[in-house]
Amino acid sequence: MSQVVRKVLPLPLHSLVLFTVWLLLNSSADVSTITVAVFLALFIPILLSPFCVPLTPIKKPMAAVVYLFKLLLDIIVSCIQVSIQVMSPVSKLNPGFIKIPLDMSDEFPITVLSSSISLTPGTVSVDVSMDKQFLYVHVLHMDDEAALVAHIKRRYETPLKEIFQC
Repeated sequence: MSQVVRKVLPLPLHSLVLFTVWLLLNSSADVSTITVAVFLALFIPILLSPFCVPLTPIKKPMAAVVYLFKLLLDIIVSCIQVSIQVMSPVSKLNPGFIKIPLDMSDEFPITVLSSSISLTPGTVSVDVSMDKQFLYVHVLHMDDEAALVAHIKRRYETPLKEIFQC
């Protein structure tokens, strides 16, 4: 029985979200809207399930919550710093690219690291090397490349390694 359910609902949470979002977008619960919602909730996950890669599970959820609050604080502080830099003369900016060596190889934690960096104003993740050894980041202002790399590794990568135990 479980095998049949798994084939019909390979991604049950996705099916639930699709069904709910479709009903909310249409602001209706008539028969045709519900029929389309059921169709989408069943067939889109079936079509997409072969492409889904299992995510690395979060091993320490409380550490993840702490990380999210630290990231939010960093985003606010960076917004203020970038605003000050942008309003000052352009000659004070020293943009550049940095190459950050990665100590983790799982795709999902690397994606979270990359997203965290890109969410913080003044930095944008550009690429991950094919061998997942390096993350390339563009920074708006760089005084000391080694210090910036150390800061990113200490502030973002180390907590993510703890959260995902990778």
